[in-house]
Amino acid sequence: MKSNKKIFGFVGLIASGKGTAAKYLAKKYQASTHRFSTSLREVLRRLYLEENRDNLITLSECLRKNFGQDLLAKIITQDALKDKKRIIVVEGIRRLDDIKYLSKLPNFILVEIVADSKIRYQRLIERGENTDDNTKTYQEFLADHKKPTEITIAKVIKLAQEKINNNGSEKDTQKQLDKLVKKYGN
Repeated sequence: MKSNKKIFGFVGLIASGKGTAAKYLAKKYQASTHRFSTSLREVLRRLYLEENRDNLITLSECLRKNFGQDLLAKIITQDALKDKKRIIVVEGIRRLDDIKYLSKLPNFILVEIVADSKIRYQRLIERGENTDDNTKTYQEFLADHKKPTEITIAKVIKLAQEKINNNGSEKDTQKQLDKLVKKYGN
């Protein structure tokens, strides 16, 4: 692996802005992005199943139970190793197993993306990434944080080396991301 390659791992609660931050780095710095949910979404589409949070969780649990808790971590790490870009973003880190291999790579930086719950809820409703997002109540949104894939995020956040506060404007967040890239060598 090239010593100048930087791998930013984004961890944060539901709709904290991990995807938006990744898209910004992809656009401005030609970073490549890898999401833990991509392979799960591909399987759901192939099975003609709805892409909602419950189906993603069920599939993830099934795969991890049968093929190892670190299955998706192995996939993402191999993708990052093969990636030729100088800046790589891995988003959707939720478990300690998710960084089991990534954290051993040179130049891996774990970054927490944080935003208040009301802001995150509004973003979730507006983006409608999953089929059930647009109709979700605030109470359902908060209940989602207690699901198996979400309760482990707090443990991973404690290991974050950097923090991006995404409560402000898009420009504010972009400035923080620019500083992050500069800090670790553009």
